[in-house]
Amino acid sequence: MLTKRRVWATAAVTTAAVAGVLVFQGVTGDTDGAPADAKSGPVEADVHEASLKVAADGGSAALERRDTDPFSLLGVTWTDPAAKVTGTVEARTRSVATGGWSDWLTLETEMDGRTETGRAGVRGSTEPRWVGPSDGVEVRVTKGGSSAAGLPAGLRLDTVDPGTGSSSDAEPAAFSAALAEGPAEDGESGSPSATPTEDTLPDAGASTSAPAEEVTEEPVPTPTTESPEPPTTPPATPTTPAPTTPTPTPTSTASPTGPASTVPKPPIVSRAGWQADESLNDEAPDYLDSVKAVFVHHTAGTNDYTCSQSVAIVRSLHAFHVKSNGWKDLGYNFIVDKCGTVFEGRKGGVDRPVMGAHTYGFNRDTAGIAVIGMYTGTTKAPAAATTAVARLAAWKLGQYKADPAGTVALTAGATQSSGTGKSYTAGQNYTFSRISGHRDGFNTECPGAALYGQLGSIRSLAAGPPTGLTVSSITGGSTSGTTHYTKSAVKVSWTSTTPAVFLTKYELLVDGKVVTTGTGSTTSGSATLAVGTHKVQVRATHQSGRTATSAAATVVADRTAPTFSAKPSLALRTGTVNTTAVPLTLKWKAADAVALKEVRLTAPVAKTYGPTVLSASHTAKSGAATAWNTTAYDRAGNTATASVTGTPVILQESSAKRTGTWTTKSSSSYLGGKSYSSSAKNATMTWTFTGRSAALVVSRASTSGQVYVYVDGVKKATVDLKSSTTKYRDALWTTSWATNGAHTVKLVVVGTSGRPAITTDGLVYLK
Repeated sequence: MLTKRRVWATAAVTTAAVAGVLVFQGVTGDTDGAPADAKSGPVEADVHEASLKVAADGGSAALERRDTDPFSLLGVTWTDPAAKVTGTVEARTRSVATGGWSDWLTLETEMDGRTETGRAGVRGSTEPRWVGPSDGVEVRVTKGGSSAAGLPAGLRLDTVDPGTGSSSDAEPAAFSAALAEGPAEDGESGSPSATPTEDTLPDAGASTSAPAEEVTEEPVPTPTTESPEPPTTPPATPTTPAPTTPTPTPTSTASPTGPASTVPKPPIVSRAGWQADESLNDEAPDYLDSVKAVFVHHTAGTNDYTCSQSVAIVRSLHAFHVKSNGWKDLGYNFIVDKCGTVFEGRKGGVDRPVMGAHTYGFNRDTAGIAVIGMYTGTTKAPAAATTAVARLAAWKLGQYKADPAGTVALTAGATQSSGTGKSYTAGQNYTFSRISGHRDGFNTECPGAALYGQLGSIRSLAAGPPTGLTVSSITGGSTSGTTHYTKSAVKVSWTSTTPAVFLTKYELLVDGKVVTTGTGSTTSGSATLAVGTHKVQVRATHQSGRTATSAAATVVADRTAPTFSAKPSLALRTGTVNTTAVPLTLKWKAADAVALKEVRLTAPVAKTYGPTVLSASHTAKSGAATAWNTTAYDRAGNTATASVTGTPVILQESSAKRTGTWTTKSSSSYLGGKSYSSSAKNATMTWTFTGRSAALVVSRASTSGQVYVYVDGVKKATVDLKSSTTKYRDALWTTSWATNGAHTVKLVVVGTSGRPAITTDGLVYLK
């Protein structure tokens, strides 16, 4: 069985007078983000140890498959923190839930135990791996094939049971509504928090003691002046109040509170919030003069966890770093899960420059942010996580007026190489991005190729300006091409690729002037425009104070209605005639001084026509007066109306005056069931009526002849009735006049050779 080391803490706070200095024990820093169930106190954690059996040739080691007490995180450690495993370390575990064994899991071996060299009992180790609730394990270690070095001494498997605690109910730092109503007060960020207490802290200049044995890196000379960079522009108006006084930290000469940041503080789950076991160590934290840069890491070796497990993962990392690695506390200053929740790491106060153990050689003047997950392949960190990292880095660097997109000189605390091929000499200064990856300072893949590739976008989010700002729509009129038209009022909507939590405000600009202002979560605004052409834009302000302005949209305000330069009119047209559907043409001509959009026919049917359409074919019922109502619309929505009324009338052939020989024909295909036919040359048929349009209705076939048409005594046309297909009630010829009037239409049979016969079915006129 594994040897068990039980670790547990109480929630008590004790004080003792030491050389005239008030020393606080068992307390942490800022309480921001404490859970609603903080009364439940710290959670007991169990750490189990089992030595690996090394093969006789020294080239491999193993821990045979065995049952274990429950655990959720594991790692392999060894005696010398400077030693390395040049081969592979693998483990597989048995799931409590399913009873099945996992595949072999590779444990990263690039972690450097020298991060806290100088402490008694510090061990080298793999990165710890979260495996979820398990009760069985097997381990194998293989030396690298080309390496002359053997396996390090003291190989041991350490497993951690994080215990069971209440959920932190923490609000993710990437939560987009965090700034919806402006920055939250400390303790009111949306994360559950305990009410902070006002404890008396030592004066900043008071003499205090610190553990003599604590050496986090090789001693370094005083750094030279850091390289210049453009200053960060703070917002015109502070977006967050000065932080509340944090809970005192043990034995420190540091200021009791950190400086106010230039940007809002994200929600942070305190150590009490994740129910840290503070009895694991009683050493006071070390403080830096400032935080000049942050290093981004990944940890826990897996993306296969739920965000409800994050507090247990953080507790497990805490126990592993202290009990397995032999460190004084969690190495990272902050931990972020894939849902964007930020956890306080090493104790001492989240708003203070606490020295961590995260990047060997560059722990001084920096803070470490670890993302729970594995990003060595192509799997990128979720947007919630990168957003949270960017918010956190911007806030921490903002305490010291540092531009997250800038660079800074850091003094190397050790002679070593980086994962990007750079070599460092202890005591020398080197330029780093303010937001760097672990591999920039130490020879490791951390934070993984995928997350490392996301650091550029993290810097952009943290530093600003806003990106991807676009006017997405303008309502209150209509759009043609790239121009929008309105009578007066418009609603402008916009989008940005920068999350709302980084933005302090949006401004709607008309011709360069601000007309309305909204919060960083606002997505639209309204404006009332004067008549004329305007340029409409949106300006977004990043929490850094940097701004971005969208491309301009052209908006024309127009209050002048269109006109009908030619009122609607009706005329009969060719086509098949029925008593319920007489074919006719509706004509109009509309115009607008700015931009005509369309003409709509609203009665007797609804139709819409484009701005260049001037006529349309319709039908109307015979003998019924029909009103044709039209409305012209311009692009701004102004309108003008016009109408015309017409009545089609069918005159049967029997009502005409006839000369010559005509024969009556009967068929249901004829108007009224009858028609007249004649083959007699010069036979005539004449109608007299009062109207403004007329149409001759005939029957047609391949043997049909021709007629002459006279209007008001004047010959107007020769009409050929011949058709390759038989047609009935066909309006073959039409004529129209500008106004109603009395007219006559006379047909004269031509007597065409070989096909003299014509059949007439009446006349239609429009009045």
